[in-house]
Amino acid sequence: MEISNYETAASKTSFSAGKLQRRHFLKFTGAMVLTTGVLSCKKDKSLSSKPQINDGSTIDFKDDTGIFNYIYVLEQLEAAFYVKVSAAYPSAFTATQTSFFNDISLHEITHREFLKNFLVEAGIGNLDFDFSSIDFTNATAVLTAAKTFEDLGVAAYNGVLARAQQSFTLTILSQIVSVEARHAAWVRGQVITNDFADLNALSALGAVDANGLDVALTPDKVLPQLSKYIKTQLKVINL
Repeated sequence: MEISNYETAASKTSFSAGKLQRRHFLKFTGAMVLTTGVLSCKKDKSLSSKPQINDGSTIDFKDDTGIFNYIYVLEQLEAAFYVKVSAAYPSAFTATQTSFFNDISLHEITHREFLKNFLVEAGIGNLDFDFSSIDFTNATAVLTAAKTFEDLGVAAYNGVLARAQQSFTLTILSQIVSVEARHAAWVRGQVITNDFADLNALSALGAVDANGLDVALTPDKVLPQLSKYIKTQLKVINL
């Protein structure tokens, strides 16, 4: 899967001085995650007791490599979705929605590329996706799909971090999910008015608003819900 011109430009400009000076909720937090995430991942830390070489499609949960590859799948999917949206925004999108979707797209590209470079040979390959079920000309369809991806993404982070064996896994992924949660809250507010932080909207996924409990789903609950969008056959073991 080739990186588009949009993605190439994003990688060069998303964290320029001019960008960081903007008082922009989503863009600023995305930049902070990249910076602190990289600093948290020191050279002397390793994901496994010995180097791994992935066959390109295996998610092995025997150690934290599996967690990172699982999250890498989600970040590849989200990046591909937002890049496709950014190529031709729905005509009904407001200027604010266009601006925020552009920012979110830059974040997802950054998350994807960070994980790719973090995992190197242990990482899965570039995945192929099928978004044919989404009408990218329809604003409601795009916002609904974004809500689905963001809510499941946050639930996936919440549900898998308890399996982490290394402290730096918790540090890196907690920083990234804090941005993903902001994405989810903002997108949810575009679908349901005044629903920025209302957990009742997530009750179908298992959130309990009365107790302040967000959604936490294990990989076996998340991947089947996203399988229709992922063309590449994934091999999940030791789950």
